[in-house]
Amino acid sequence: MNQRDSQIQDFLARAGWQSARRQPLQGDASSRRYIRLNRDGDAAMLMDAPPPREKVAPFHDIGRLLDELGFSTPAFLAVDLEYGFLLLEDFGDRTFTNELADGQDEGRLYRLAVDNLIALHQRWKPQTTGGPALVVPPYSDQILLEEVGRFAEWYLPEVLGAKKAAALEAEFMALWRAALPRARAVPDSLVLRDYHVDNLMVLPGREGLSACGLLDFQDAVIGPLTYDLMSLVCDVRRDVSPTVAQDAVARYLAAFPELPDAALKESLAVMSAQRNVKILGNFTRLLIRDGKPTYLKYIPRTWRLIEEALGHPALQDLRAWFDENLPAERRIVPASHDAAGNGGHE
Repeated sequence: MNQRDSQIQDFLARAGWQSARRQPLQGDASSRRYIRLNRDGDAAMLMDAPPPREKVAPFHDIGRLLDELGFSTPAFLAVDLEYGFLLLEDFGDRTFTNELADGQDEGRLYRLAVDNLIALHQRWKPQTTGGPALVVPPYSDQILLEEVGRFAEWYLPEVLGAKKAAALEAEFMALWRAALPRARAVPDSLVLRDYHVDNLMVLPGREGLSACGLLDFQDAVIGPLTYDLMSLVCDVRRDVSPTVAQDAVARYLAAFPELPDAALKESLAVMSAQRNVKILGNFTRLLIRDGKPTYLKYIPRTWRLIEEALGHPALQDLRAWFDENLPAERRIVPASHDAAGNGGHE
């Protein structure tokens, strides 16, 4: 038994779950692990987030905040912040993704997701995170620029070569500095940051908004309220019906009549371009640095979403840059590297 396994055993013993049957779940892009536990018919979920690379405190803190605001998040059965363990209520396997795959009504699920966002943005107030107990960081332009910088650092060298990528980086980042303020023509709110159908759960036996379980909110920030709505309808993992996406935006707008239609749609476009450019960088980094090619299959859809966002007039300068430096034939899926790690990234 290695040291981490021993720590898990000690944590579960303290929580009274040491005899539970364990079922590891499929991993994601992070180094967190999830293990389903079964103890005499009772189920729980172990989050194993080894420090220092992973931290469970943000998940714990944001989960408590969302619970206080009236949303369905997994209850905490046991907590060890120092060693990176959380024992959570098991929400089961009925993600919105699985429900859609089983033929459930797309419009109904997306309406429920949008209604949760509406309620979140109505209930959350800046003072909600006041005081020493919880400080949610701002989604600053510095962070947004660092994120799109991953595209310049990882994706561009793969498709253009390191020298040309380096020559283009300064102009690329300057265009983003000019574009990002257009995303902030809408109010700020709590941004969960990965609000899409993989992280939303159908919870049987619960009514109204409570029927929607929320997951993967540990990276929450305070930023433009359009971000999570954009994450929902501009999803690199699946093609959202255009009608469903349009209805989702219209439903959100109807709940905030004081919010100008043009400002919201401009902010949505900038945030979509920013997030999906970042995702191209992230997926390329996962391939090169971490040896994880799984996410490459999403790159063609990611490019389509970027192209749609760049069609907004607010992004015409960035669109011109992409058309000149990354025309259609350059918008490719990076090649998998060989065992020695060789590839275009120098």
